[in-house]
Amino acid sequence: MTSTAPAAPSPRYAGLDGLRAIAVTLVVLYHLFPPALFPGGYVGVDVFFVISGFLITSLLLREHDTTGRISLGGFWKRRARRLIPALALVVTVCSTLAWIVGGDVLLRLGEQVLGALTFSYNWLSIAGEGGYFGAAAPELFRNFWSLAVEEQFYVIWPLVLPLFLLLPRGGARAVAAVALAAASAVSMGVLVASGGDVTRAYFGTDTHSFGILLGVAVAFVLMPLLSRPARETADAALLRPAVTPPPGWTIVLPASASPGRPKTRPEWIDRRSSRTAMGCLGIASLVGIAVVASLPPVDGVGSFPGTLLAASILTAVAIVAGVWPGSWFGPAIDARPLRWVGDRSYGIYLWHWPLLVLAMAAAPTAGANAPVWIGIGVLAVTLLAAELSYRLLETPVRRIGFRASLRRLRDQVRRDSRGRLRVLGVAAAGLLVLGGTSAAIAAAPSQSSGEAVVTAGQEALDRAARSPSPVPTPEATTPAAPATPPPPPGGPLTSRPSPTPMPTPVTGAEVSAVGDSVMLASAPALLERLPGIHVDAEVSRSAWAGPGILEQLEASGLLRPYVVVALGTNGPVDLGSLERMAAIAGPDRHLVLVNAYAPRDWIPGVNAALDDFASSHPGVVVADWSSAIADRTDLLAGDSIHPGADGGRVFAETIARAVESVEQDRARRQYERELRLHENLSHRPPPVAE
Repeated sequence: MTSTAPAAPSPRYAGLDGLRAIAVTLVVLYHLFPPALFPGGYVGVDVFFVISGFLITSLLLREHDTTGRISLGGFWKRRARRLIPALALVVTVCSTLAWIVGGDVLLRLGEQVLGALTFSYNWLSIAGEGGYFGAAAPELFRNFWSLAVEEQFYVIWPLVLPLFLLLPRGGARAVAAVALAAASAVSMGVLVASGGDVTRAYFGTDTHSFGILLGVAVAFVLMPLLSRPARETADAALLRPAVTPPPGWTIVLPASASPGRPKTRPEWIDRRSSRTAMGCLGIASLVGIAVVASLPPVDGVGSFPGTLLAASILTAVAIVAGVWPGSWFGPAIDARPLRWVGDRSYGIYLWHWPLLVLAMAAAPTAGANAPVWIGIGVLAVTLLAAELSYRLLETPVRRIGFRASLRRLRDQVRRDSRGRLRVLGVAAAGLLVLGGTSAAIAAAPSQSSGEAVVTAGQEALDRAARSPSPVPTPEATTPAAPATPPPPPGGPLTSRPSPTPMPTPVTGAEVSAVGDSVMLASAPALLERLPGIHVDAEVSRSAWAGPGILEQLEASGLLRPYVVVALGTNGPVDLGSLERMAAIAGPDRHLVLVNAYAPRDWIPGVNAALDDFASSHPGVVVADWSSAIADRTDLLAGDSIHPGADGGRVFAETIARAVESVEQDRARRQYERELRLHENLSHRPPPVAE
């Protein structure tokens, strides 16, 4: 990045490249290797925000101090050179790859491309949030929301900065920036605490600007100090005579009385103790960022804005320690490997997420969290793509601009045949990815595959409700235990029971099913496998809703002898809710709990809790949907949660077998009772004739 002032070279502040490297590493580890070592690695975005606020404000203040003005056109042109080339490359290449992969990865692609290219992705994402399915959709360019926030800052801040410059001192300007940062953080906290949309709070430019504004405050404080020379440097320059005095003569220039003496920074800034303290403070801030990044996120103000604000403050401290005059901390974290990553951090951030989404879509059995081998592969491709983009596209455009880069291509065409071939290859590749992007946008589905199967399930239930088939009442369908064979006339029971238990076939008319969107997607198969079944399923249900739904069904006389509950997909199960559902079912009904399969962190705990509950409660069994579908995930929709048509048949068959196992167990127990009765009567002595 260059300053507008032609005579002033671009400053390179110590420590910023290292901090960029740390920030992008946290984000990449968080996405590619979850839960990984840093389950809170998303705070790396806020580290970027603070760096951006500091750097952009420093450059604008430096230009204003040098030229007395700020060139808006020049600033925005430099921003365009820096941001647009890599962004356009990622969007077109990854959109073309998405067209090849197909499926849910194309969902809302046109809107995503528009948001990416106009730097409005955060607001378009907020406006287009589709609830349950919108949150689960694999958005190809979802990471572009942070670029949108930064670019909106780049547009607005140069227009607002002159108002801050009306304040007389840097301290007052910094206080104003901190006040705005506090307002932004408070607004995020209030929105989250009041039960508002976390996506709105996290993606909103107004609610997530506190990191950028803290960087602005740091620039206001540090720039007056960084722009002044040290006292020793100023004295040396002032005492250096402009002419050589004659032999025996000495020129004495009192520094305090010299009218040309430059304004210097306070002496304490350059003391060794200050430099040492700043270095230690920088190390402590990095440790603090690592600690914050190791905290898993929670849906509350503890994370939004809690950990985000903590990471931002720690980053501000690290910046101060890095750029402090004479500090060893900044050069230390700008070591060559970190500087290499920092220089390419923009490209690494752009590439890693779309490539991860594409890899996961191409390997649907991977679930929501990428296996290690996918993470490693995506990381390798990301680094290669970022390096090529940095060397062949970003650096040339940033240094000489768009027009000069095009003229260079034109000159290569005119120079020789090899140059002509290279340019033609670049042009052909460009046309290919542009065509692929257009085709991908045209092929984008209107809804995800998960939403499609759930919609089909709801339609099946609606059709069944409009044309119900006559079914027996729950009371009439209660499975009666086979009567004990009557004793033969004139004597005790001497004939043995049948050699095997005789279970009574269970029909759908005896089953009430309560579930979430997984059951709703399986509704067509349930109606086919168990005709007459009563299905009450909705999207986003959790186990907490189960007792209330069962109570309503019992009150309306719709709770049948076999009660099937599948409510483990959307969150942990509560033991109290399970106890209440078992109590509502009562001793005269059989409770079948369906375990869950989904790429969610709480699923193993849900399934373990259901197994423990069933083992300690007679009459409760588990339908093992998780094991039934684990090796057949190709039958699930693109979200790896909702079953398609064939997957729904597996779900229905799992429930049917669990219900049949309950009936077989009942028949077995009845058989054992009959057998014991027969043996008891067989060993009883015959009655004595009178």
